Amino acid sequence: MAKVLVTGGAGFIGRHVAEELLSHGYDVRILDALIDQVHGDAEAAPPEAAEIHRGDIRDKTSVVKALHGVDYVIHLAAEVGVGQSMYEIARYVGVNDLGTAVLLESIIEKPVRRIVVASSMSVYGEGLYENEAGKRMGFIRRRMDRIKAGEWDPRGPDGERLMPVATDEQKPVDLASIYALTKYAQEKQVLIFGEAYGVEAAALRLFNVFGAGQALSNPYTGVLANFAARIANGQRPMIFEDGEQRRDFVHVGDVARAFGLAMEQPRAAGHVFNIGSGQSYSIAEVARLLAEAMDRPDLAPEILQKARLGDIRNCFSDISKARELLGFEPQLKLEHSLDPFVAWVRNSQAVDRGAEMKRQLEERGLVA
Repeated sequence: MAKVLVTGGAGFIGRHVAEELLSHGYDVRILDALIDQVHGDAEAAPPEAAEIHRGDIRDKTSVVKALHGVDYVIHLAAEVGVGQSMYEIARYVGVNDLGTAVLLESIIEKPVRRIVVASSMSVYGEGLYENEAGKRMGFIRRRMDRIKAGEWDPRGPDGERLMPVATDEQKPVDLASIYALTKYAQEKQVLIFGEAYGVEAAALRLFNVFGAGQALSNPYTGVLANFAARIANGQRPMIFEDGEQRRDFVHVGDVARAFGLAMEQPRAAGHVFNIGSGQSYSIAEVARLLAEAMDRPDLAPEILQKARLGDIRNCFSDISKARELLGFEPQLKLEHSLDPFVAWVRNSQAVDRGAEMKRQLEERGLVA
């Protein structure tokens, strides 16, 4: 039976990927550093059937040992968080980019058939837009003076109004945060390495992943987990800007299936894929849906009317390429999947650190 190494396999997404692979008969080995920010109060453990190696992705000895006898690698090990990446720069670059480099050097010694790396929708910066004439705008940035004046929506080069549309993989990369920079470097390292060494390689650009098992007390994890931690502690969800920014929320179960497909499908090699739900939601709408699901509709979101540096306004996925080449089809929409997530929250200990995160960003001048 083929053996798969899942780096970061004890994390939120990694646990689901490991379970997906085990259910399809693969042997699974996990390499994970088990850092406190992600795992310190986690109540979910990796599947017992998986072989666990505790080690840092930057430690070549640990990585080479974990690669012994492995046929495939799914590379999830990374620091995650746009805001935190803007001040813990060395940490993010070290784990994400140096860690990937160590993994690839180790694969030279311990070759594998295919590697699939987790990238991020953050590499796009702003998503795609169209102007009123229907012309697509692939490189749009917001001006800081307009953001400070409370004008949240970006405008075209001539000041024209723009409409956000689904973002496909042809949209030019525009790196707006250190986190985005490191994720793009990860995917490019893997694809360049694969071509040079004859290792099949693919990258999945994940949109906003949610589901049971998220680290509820890590303020730099997904927005849904942040909102849940606030609501569980009787606090209103905090939303930057005006709450009308739009995102794509994809269930972790769908993401796990996407990794399995990317590992198995012959046509995946050499490609980058968006993995999302193909739907868009306003952040305020998501906060209200979650508050209702948690029986706290009274906890309306707190709209901060301030922006975090490095944040973008709108980005949601066009998943046509993943449908065509991987056979990927999302099965678990946000509005139909909140009950299991809420049940997880109610059986977990959620420490609200949202205010602490906001303070850390403000102290560093990263909130406008």
